[in-house]
Amino acid sequence: MNLIEGGFVIPFGDNPMDEEKVAENLYIDMISRADRYVWVMTPYLILDGELEAALEFAADRGVDVRIVCPSHSDKYLIHALARNTFRQLIHAGVRVFEWQPGFVHSKVMVSDSEKAIVGSINFDYRSLYHHFECGVYCYRTPCIEEIERDFEATFQDCVEFTEDRLHRVSLFERGCGAVLKVLSPLL
Repeated sequence: MNLIEGGFVIPFGDNPMDEEKVAENLYIDMISRADRYVWVMTPYLILDGELEAALEFAADRGVDVRIVCPSHSDKYLIHALARNTFRQLIHAGVRVFEWQPGFVHSKVMVSDSEKAIVGSINFDYRSLYHHFECGVYCYRTPCIEEIERDFEATFQDCVEFTEDRLHRVSLFERGCGAVLKVLSPLL
């Protein structure tokens, strides 16, 4: 643990060889403790029940929950599955954005102008349960302001995925997403 200008920077690792779900626990804790906002950027969005419930509960409490995903993915089927997840999140009050310039590969979360997690951990089963991953938890450090500015600039290049946009997703893509939901722990 390093003290930097009054804040903390705490590196952490996660691996499938032990019973601890370090990354997921940190994500859920940060989401659950958010008072004003929690913003997430991830290239792959395949949520398990706990993470999805935490996001939905935060939105229900009045927290500004936003998720940024790519508008164009390197994996069509994973993109279809993510869009399938959008529906339930949007209905719960989570705002979902797609970054238009292409593929966003950032894995970052920021909350309430005081906490952030940056690392290699996607919001998906493989990263959370099957891969060796690493990240940095930042608490009240100067970099949080920079992360917020990056999100604000990113939102300018995004289109919000609304109920109307959900209806414009092709029947084929919706079907793929629904079928893949069953297989999502393997993806």
